[in-house]
Amino acid sequence: MNFKYKAVTNTGEKKEGAVDAPSKDLAILALQRRGLIIVSIKGEEEKSVLQISIFEHVPQKEIVILSRQISTLFEAQVSALKAFSLLAANAENKLLKAKLTTVVDDLQAGFSISGALAKHPDVFSDFYVNMVKAGEESGKLNQTFGYLAEYLDRSYELTAKTRNALIYPAFVIFVFFAVMILMFVLVIPKLSAIIVESGQDVPVYTRIVMNISSFFVNYGLFVLIFFLIGVGYVWWLSRKEVGKTYLDNLKLSIPAVGPLFRKLYLSRMADNMDTMLSSGISIVRAIEITGEVVGNKVYALILKDAGEAVKSGASLSDSLAKHQHIPGIMVQMVKVGEETGGLAGILKTLARFYKREVDDAVDTLVSLIEPIMIVTLGLGVGVLLVSVLVPIYNIASSIH
Repeated sequence: MNFKYKAVTNTGEKKEGAVDAPSKDLAILALQRRGLIIVSIKGEEEKSVLQISIFEHVPQKEIVILSRQISTLFEAQVSALKAFSLLAANAENKLLKAKLTTVVDDLQAGFSISGALAKHPDVFSDFYVNMVKAGEESGKLNQTFGYLAEYLDRSYELTAKTRNALIYPAFVIFVFFAVMILMFVLVIPKLSAIIVESGQDVPVYTRIVMNISSFFVNYGLFVLIFFLIGVGYVWWLSRKEVGKTYLDNLKLSIPAVGPLFRKLYLSRMADNMDTMLSSGISIVRAIEITGEVVGNKVYALILKDAGEAVKSGASLSDSLAKHQHIPGIMVQMVKVGEETGGLAGILKTLARFYKREVDDAVDTLVSLIEPIMIVTLGLGVGVLLVSVLVPIYNIASSIH
C-alpha cells in the first residue's frame, strides 16, 4: 500500500512524497530511518501501478537485460540503492519502472534487496528472489545477477524456440479448418443446389459432402456455441489444481509433441537446480523452488515428492527413480553426481544435453509438420472440390 507523507528534515527542509509499506506503522518506521520528522501521513491504494498492470507486463527478456545491468553496476562498485535508482529512471516498460521505483523506496527504508524484490512476485519469481538472497548471504551479488541473466537467457531462448515451433503448425491447422468450414458453408451449398436440380444420381462421397455442408449451414451456430463452451470449460479447468494436473499430463501424452515438452521440462529442472546449487542454495530448497517454477504440475508433484524424500534422508536419484516421467539416464547421472560430490556439474551437463534434445526435436517437428500440413490442406480442399465438380461435369456432359 502507498502512503503519502509530509515531513521535515533535521535542518527544517520540507519533504513530500510517497512510500510503499505493508502497514502505516512500517511506513512511519521507514521514514524515520531516513531521518525525517513526519508531519502527516495518509494511505492510498496503488491505483497507478494497478492500472498499469492491466495493460502492461514485463517480458522475460527485459528481466534478463535488467539482471545483466545490475551485475555490471555491482561489478563497478555502484551501491544497490544507486544501481536500482538508475535502472528505475531509465526503464522503458511502465510496469517495470513502477516496480523498480518501489524497490528503491524499500531499499531506502532498510529492506534487503531480496526482501524488496520479494514484494513483486509477478515480476521477480521465487527462484529469482532466493538466488538474490543467496548472493546477499555469500557476498557475491554481482556473480549472482550474472548467473540469473545467463539462466533466464537460456530459459527464454529454449521456451521461445519451442513456442515458435508450435505456432506455425497451429496456424496451418487453423487455416485448414477455416477454409474447410467456409467451403462447406459458402461454396458447397450453391454447387449442391445445381446437382440436386439436375435430378441425376449422386455418388455416395458427394452425398456425404452435401450432408456435412447441410449440417454446418443449419447447425453451424450451435457448433460454434458448443466450441466456445468447450474452450471456456478448458480455461476453467486450467484454473483448478486437479485440472492443471490433468491438462499438464495430457500435454505430455500427445504424440510427437509430448516428448518435446518432456525434454523441455527436464532441461528446465536440471538448469534450475544447477544454477541454485552453484549459488550456494541447499539441495532441499533448490528442489522446492524448482518445483514451483518448472511450469508443469506433473513435474512439480514429482519434485515435491523428491523434496520430502531428501528431507527424510533419501538420495535425490532414488526419489526421482520412482517416477516414470524421469528417464533412467537422468537418474543414473544424478546418482553419479551425488557419489562424486559434483551434482551441480552433472546437472549442468544434463541441462545442456536436454537443451540440444529440444533443439533437435523442434527442428525435426517443424521439418515434418510443414509438408504434412500443406499436403493435408491441399488434399482436403481437393476432395471437397472433386466431390461436387465431378457431378457438375457429368451434368454439363449430358447437356451436350
